[in-house]
Amino acid sequence: MNEETLHTKEVDAFILDQIDTVPHLEALLLLWNNRPKQWTVEEMANALYVSSGVARNILQGLTRRGLLARHGVPELYRYESGKRDGLVQAIDAAYRRNLIRISRMIHSKAAPGIREFAQAFRFTKDRE
Repeated sequence: MNEETLHTKEVDAFILDQIDTVPHLEALLLLWNNRPKQWTVEEMANALYVSSGVARNILQGLTRRGLLARHGVPELYRYESGKRDGLVQAIDAAYRRNLIRISRMIHSKAAPGIREFAQAFRFTKDRE
């Protein structure tokens, strides 16, 4: 297995596990590519062409997953640097090369609420 195949599997696994919609991915990549800039909800809404409420939900969701950090009043969001930097860089490159494939992969996933419900019933070897 070559390095590109490994990266593709890691990228796909991350997207399937952590990204709910294409706007979630695009928000993450906007923050990644413009780090250390901090974004307001309104700036993100304008960049993604969504309402402020949708942008706030996206940013809060990414923050709950530990991908973003929130600071101050008004709310300011920035990419949370750390152990995932290399993976996010690979995701950014993959999205640029394979926009349609990755977008289709995200759209083909079940809705977030359905996935959360299903995860509640997931058993691991530790529980057995």
